Amino acid sequence: MSLLRLSLVVTVLALSVVLALTNPTMDQYLGFVQAELTKAMDRMDQSIPEREGAVVRGIFRRHSQELLNSMVRPHTMRQNWGVLSRFETTVLGTKVVVIGIGNRFIPVEGVDAAILTLGRQVF
Repeated sequence: MSLLRLSLVVTVLALSVVLALTNPTMDQYLGFVQAELTKAMDRMDQSIPEREGAVVRGIFRRHSQELLNSMVRPHTMRQNWGVLSRFETTVLGTKVVVIGIGNRFIPVEGVDAAILTLGRQVF
């Protein structure tokens, strides 16, 4: 085996180990979902009165962990592929697919639809 091939194999193995060690967990995914919902709540329709919006955001912030544990966690399926994970959540009739790799999350499907559905439910 040439030195170039050996270094390529070592690099691929090292990258695989790093990705496996940084493969996101379910708790990290729930943290991502909570952050995305918080951002969505902050961006919600600005036509509603500020006071009502502040009340809804305050209630959400106080009860977001309960919301995640009761509505998101039980309806989420994680497929662990070693170096990355695929998270599929069905919430409020909307399917959301997110890929987690290297402690990062990449929305693939349904995130915008879920945010719109949430907005309709809340407001």
